[in-house]
Amino acid sequence: MADIPDNAPQHCPGTGSSQAGKESACQGCPNQAICASGTAAGPDPAIEEIKEKMGTVKHKILILSGKGGVGKSTFSAHLAHGLAEDEGKQIALLDVDICGPSIPKIMGLEGEQVHQSGSGWSPVYVEDNLAVMSVGFLLSSPDDAVIWRGPKKNGMIKQFLRDVDWGEVDYLIVDTPPGTSDEHLSVVQYLSAAHITGAVIITTPQEVSLQDVRKEINFCRKVKLPIIGIVENMSGFICPKCKNESQIFPPTTGGAEKMCSELNIPLLGKVPLDPNIGKSCDTGKSFFTEIPDSPATLSYRQIILKIQEFCAQKQ
Repeated sequence: MADIPDNAPQHCPGTGSSQAGKESACQGCPNQAICASGTAAGPDPAIEEIKEKMGTVKHKILILSGKGGVGKSTFSAHLAHGLAEDEGKQIALLDVDICGPSIPKIMGLEGEQVHQSGSGWSPVYVEDNLAVMSVGFLLSSPDDAVIWRGPKKNGMIKQFLRDVDWGEVDYLIVDTPPGTSDEHLSVVQYLSAAHITGAVIITTPQEVSLQDVRKEINFCRKVKLPIIGIVENMSGFICPKCKNESQIFPPTTGGAEKMCSELNIPLLGKVPLDPNIGKSCDTGKSFFTEIPDSPATLSYRQIILKIQEFCAQKQ
């Protein structure tokens, strides 16, 4: 992956490019000489620093989609809540959705701030065994827009992975934005030496979502990122009164089940729509404790169990 310095011009080809320091966009750049010499094309020293920092983290799980609005952050938050129910496990939730950080709201942590100590940034704790980090904690207001180019976003992710004092962690869950671009490449690059356990990919049943998810699957395969499995979110609506199921988003092409069969990827489960999930996210509470007997809660628990089993095999 070509790295782009923070002070680079707009059309920088990247330090890893064969044209680094040689293109017209490089004229006048303070990095031109070192890029042209090829010295800058070496591996980022932060990769080894992050490997050392992540030595205390057993399992690193990325939550991906490719499509916006399918419930990645909701799933990430509830995966963290579900894993943290085992008080003997330490869970960390990292939000790398730099431009749309929703994890502070979903986890009931709006208004919290990050503190710095001698060992790095201290994450914000929901429970004694559940820590959270997000760029949302660094903003003066939840309504502030993060208007950053790729290099600055990459630098922020590097800081999160290298400078946060997570301590001993059993599961690090990384909530990502939609797409297959800067943030995803940065996380995979920086964690390359630290070993990523795998990715959980979220979709909804309709083809417009599956189309983008197939791109995410190809991304994972190209960067050699193991896929733990697919979760079909918003998979039907079960009426709480009559218990009948309605398809709000009809799986016109067979949904995630058919796609998983075609691509030979495990289907971890289907989570039905439940209005209480949105309500719990708005109030910053765990859906599991609010509605423990909901079909969505039961589905979540089965999915979490499968993720735990996958991680146990990778120890």
